[in-house]
Amino acid sequence: MIVYLHGFRSSPESFKAKLLAARLAALGRADEWFCPMLPVSPAEAVALAGREIGERLKPGERVTLIGSSLGGYFATWLAEQHGWRAALLNPAVVPDRDLSKYLGEQSLWHGGGSIVVEPRHLDELRTLAIASVTQPARYYLIAATGDEVLDYREMLAHYPGVHTKLIEGSDHGISEFADYVDDVIAWCDAP
Repeated sequence: MIVYLHGFRSSPESFKAKLLAARLAALGRADEWFCPMLPVSPAEAVALAGREIGERLKPGERVTLIGSSLGGYFATWLAEQHGWRAALLNPAVVPDRDLSKYLGEQSLWHGGGSIVVEPRHLDELRTLAIASVTQPARYYLIAATGDEVLDYREMLAHYPGVHTKLIEGSDHGISEFADYVDDVIAWCDAP
């Protein structure tokens, strides 16, 4: 099972989520794909993802998470809790700090609508902090030096020893993700 966790203000309609879903479908693997719509509450987001993965998981099936931005933060927490693997795409490392400037109503990137970010959500993010990953071999990090939202150096420092693809330039959304989608899927399939 390959589970995509989207970022802040994003959705299953994000560019990367749709690209991964389409590529897996083209490979005849659409039944392995799952991308939930995450609520604004971090505690509810990880609970929902964990519950829905558990409901879909077949006996003997392996879970690999792909987390983008804030979804990478959630993927790290879930991977550490359950022993799952995780591919992280420009993951958030200190989201309670980074999102503190987004308190209040925020518009969503896809499909209209909005969310309300409350101080308690920042507290919830702090409770999900992972000081360091316990098994670096379970992680794949893609970090872009041109990320205009998050500092790639914090990503590299937070995930030492993990398999890493450092993209020179690019942006937070990894707009050329089509160049990397097969690498991510191959990593998901690796033993």
